[in-house]
Amino acid sequence: MTDYKFLEPYTFEKKGITVKNRVVIPPMTEEMSFSNGEVTADELRYYQIHSGGAGLFITATSNVNDLGKGFEGELSVASDKFIPGLTKLASAMHQNGTKAILQIFSAGRMSSTAILRGQQPVSASAVKATRNNSETPRELSEAEIEQTIKDFGQATRRAIEAGFDGVEIHGANTYLIQQFFSPHSNCRTDKWGGSVEKRMAFPLAVIDEVQDAIDKYADRPFLMGYRSSPEEIETPGIRFDDTLKLIDVLKTKSIDYLHVSMGSVWRKSLNDKTVETPLNVTIKQHLGDLPLIVVGDIQTPKDAEKVLDEGIDFAAIGRESLREPHWVQKVMAGDEKEIRYTISPADREELGLMGTFWDFLMGSFHDGLQLSSEPHTVNDRQKFNNTLDHIFGGGK
Repeated sequence: MTDYKFLEPYTFEKKGITVKNRVVIPPMTEEMSFSNGEVTADELRYYQIHSGGAGLFITATSNVNDLGKGFEGELSVASDKFIPGLTKLASAMHQNGTKAILQIFSAGRMSSTAILRGQQPVSASAVKATRNNSETPRELSEAEIEQTIKDFGQATRRAIEAGFDGVEIHGANTYLIQQFFSPHSNCRTDKWGGSVEKRMAFPLAVIDEVQDAIDKYADRPFLMGYRSSPEEIETPGIRFDDTLKLIDVLKTKSIDYLHVSMGSVWRKSLNDKTVETPLNVTIKQHLGDLPLIVVGDIQTPKDAEKVLDEGIDFAAIGRESLREPHWVQKVMAGDEKEIRYTISPADREELGLMGTFWDFLMGSFHDGLQLSSEPHTVNDRQKFNNTLDHIFGGGK
């Protein structure tokens, strides 16, 4: 069967950019960059292997300034010195007409003094995250906020110069932009905090700055996406009604799509058990014609087609794209039975999951098993693939 809706092309009306299908590879942490954020040969090989099938391929997140670094091996777009490597990365992703999107972010308090080489992490306010081993961040000054906004614009310029087809502003997964929107991490009383409208000020300023950079520097149609996490479990924290208010404003801005990050496409509210409709369905109703990308436990063609059947525009396939780089190609060829849904460590070189990326996967998998040798039993392999499901359930 090759008449799936997710194989149909889609045109972003605002920019006139057409992608060849509705399948997206979402951003996934791979930790393969050099310590300074420069692209490595292993990284280029991974992207080249996994590109070519999906209509859109979004990179692992890249920091817009030095204080924005959140983990080792993270891509950087903080300086012009990275443009040559980013150019090679965009080229590696442009296989068979796939569009390449660079995700840009600042980690904020989701970093550490060690990762920042002695610098204290920063955030909207000096409020510690609830995760284990988190550090109390330093509150950004007004001048630092303005500079960070400008840094997002300069990152966009570099993405344009490097040949990407767009940028995705990372406003999800508890990082800096979400920290400004959250009443847990933003206790400011100036224009950047307070009411839900004031807590929108930073993400909206970033969007405007990115659009200004596109208007100034882009010599071709260039996409701008925005990624969001719809809820937080902290109290106080972001609730779904807050996100719907943000979405109602976002759709009046110049973004070309919204990308919702959750572990399951069909997840309902974490905080309000009376909610019976999946959050993504409600979000799409609020968005109207603005395209929506969803991610989380989409593995089979049937899973992806169900997303399109609900009127959602794009299905993002994360962990399954790690297992099967030719997922789209096999569906198009009518070879669905040949799609690979598990990984053995023996597959890692073929799949480009090498070096620090494999170490990252193995470190997450480690729960008492001896990992210096391959998992030989069915149970061990299943545990490894279940770990992939956990790590990349919502993309990162």
